[in-house]
Amino acid sequence: MQNRYHELVEKLKQANYEYYALDNPTLTDIEYDSLYDELVKIEEEHPDWIREDSPTRQVGGEIISKFEKVKHVTPLMSIADVFNEEELIDWDKKIRKQVGEVEYVCELKIDGLSVNLTYENGELIRAATRGDGQIGEDISHNVRTIKTIPRALKNKDSIEIRGEIYMPIKSFELLNEEREAKGEPLFQNPRNAAAGSIRQLDSKVAASRKLDAFFYHVPKTPYKTHYEALEYLKENGFIVNPNIEKKNNIHEVLEYIEKWTELRPSLPYDIDGIVIKVNDLALQSELGVTAKYPKWVIAYKFPAMEVQTKLIDVIFTVGRTGQITPNAVLEPIKIMGSTVKRATLHNMDFIRERDLEKGDIVVVRKAGDVIPEVVRNVPERRENTEVIEKIECCPICGTHLIESASKIDLLCPNETCPARNIEALIHFVERKAMNIIGLGENIIEDFYNMGILEDFTSFYHLDERKEELMELEGFGQKSINKLLDNIEESKKNSLENLIFALGIKGIGEKNARILAKRYKTMEALMQAEEEELKAINDIGPILAFNISSYFKEEENTSLIMHLKELGLNMNYLGKAVKEDERFTGKKFVITGTIEKYSRDELKAIIESLGGVSAESVSKKTDAVIVGESPGSKYDKAVSLNIPIWTEETLKEMKDVFTRYAEE
Repeated sequence: MQNRYHELVEKLKQANYEYYALDNPTLTDIEYDSLYDELVKIEEEHPDWIREDSPTRQVGGEIISKFEKVKHVTPLMSIADVFNEEELIDWDKKIRKQVGEVEYVCELKIDGLSVNLTYENGELIRAATRGDGQIGEDISHNVRTIKTIPRALKNKDSIEIRGEIYMPIKSFELLNEEREAKGEPLFQNPRNAAAGSIRQLDSKVAASRKLDAFFYHVPKTPYKTHYEALEYLKENGFIVNPNIEKKNNIHEVLEYIEKWTELRPSLPYDIDGIVIKVNDLALQSELGVTAKYPKWVIAYKFPAMEVQTKLIDVIFTVGRTGQITPNAVLEPIKIMGSTVKRATLHNMDFIRERDLEKGDIVVVRKAGDVIPEVVRNVPERRENTEVIEKIECCPICGTHLIESASKIDLLCPNETCPARNIEALIHFVERKAMNIIGLGENIIEDFYNMGILEDFTSFYHLDERKEELMELEGFGQKSINKLLDNIEESKKNSLENLIFALGIKGIGEKNARILAKRYKTMEALMQAEEEELKAINDIGPILAFNISSYFKEEENTSLIMHLKELGLNMNYLGKAVKEDERFTGKKFVITGTIEKYSRDELKAIIESLGGVSAESVSKKTDAVIVGESPGSKYDKAVSLNIPIWTEETLKEMKDVFTRYAEE
């Protein structure tokens, strides 16, 4: 009977592979069920025979208490992105300059989450998330429920395999239908649904979600090419995407991209780009890696996808600075796998410029595949529409609205408007601000309405209300302690985080960093004169007025003093700016490929010497740094008679770069 047991396991494993991977089943459903039932009966009678790779082990049932941390044997590095043909061609030029002509492998970029499988003597012993690239989380109990992932290899290798777990669009739609019927919140898109499923403590939940996976990389392989390594994966039962192709040059790569940009909507799963890899593994090794990315691979990200839908209504919301923003209420439409119901309309000028009216059919796209925006109306489809009227009073507190200094935006002048306060508190804890993990938007709104939070200082008094918090649903001692630890840790942030978190009108992350580097301490910034601020590149008169006005308000200065008393750091902790007359106070633009330095390195050097790195060339640009294959920025610089710095110019500044490297 034991021989029959092993025969059933192998037969059912092969049937699963044919059904899920090849979409070409050789067993009927009745035949499969009959064999499966026979297998279950044998395992019930002989539990000591149960194999780790038995199909019965893939229905879930294992429950864990937490996700254990896993250190990856080989780091999982990120892939650098390009967003247009020009950037991709520049990458190809760099590759060929370093190693000569190459063959590429093009792969669809599956929109899922990375997984690293570890096999020892052919047995799957661990599956882990990417994490930070060095350390991930053990998700083995959930990955073992995915029927297309081999539990054992044919050749008994000890090896790492990398791939992408995803949720097919059909599975995603069925899951949301079930959740809607139960009154549960819907997942936004298949990627979020897959991520939420793979992070379930109960593997039965993951098993019910019908996840799948494609595999695309073997970190350490005896093969000579990436394509050969993919064949190895296929031979061992891994699902390799069937649309992978070899290409002889960048022109063939561009044709592949064009083809799949058109065919993308027809796929049964979401993709968000194309991954291009150098095929020869020896050349991959020669090209090497940067601190963050391998140089032999690049991801081409698709442009935003546009769809048409109906503009049903417009609602107005209040931001943390009092700014009123009109938002489109749309007839629900799917874009890039997620259902879009809302999109920003920015301000009334935006609405007028696009001639938008309620009832219009509008074109909507996802900017950067993330933020929905209304691009334009479809005038030929207009009928029975209604003009969008400008509101006069705040939709939350009823205060009469005023115009902003630019005359573009409407503002609620009520400093105590609940919507303004809640938005300000939400902004304060954001990752690029004070980065207090564990305080989401809903929690902050609830805490505000309960009187637990009033202003920024309230976050740092939550430890005094620990007993009160523990009485709230969803807040156990462990979660509260973790939250309080995160709040305490936020006190150590550098000055730029606090400046950004304060929510001074118009001051974003970049300007906060410029101010922190310039003034070093909060006290020095608070004493800065408006004229002095106005002279700083990227600040200008409007922001200078906003900063000066903010620190003249006694309420704001008292708030900052209270935060200081609570132990928040008020000093800049980054590299000090070294004054250099060639850079200080000047604006630079980089174009083309610089041989010795990456763009990020050059930008860091410029900022460390008091300069500013900008993205576009204008009359205010002081110099354009030009590398190989410069784009239109070079032409514009020449037309405006702006000084050009070449790589030779940079080489003449050995003192600058030596000093930077030593710091």
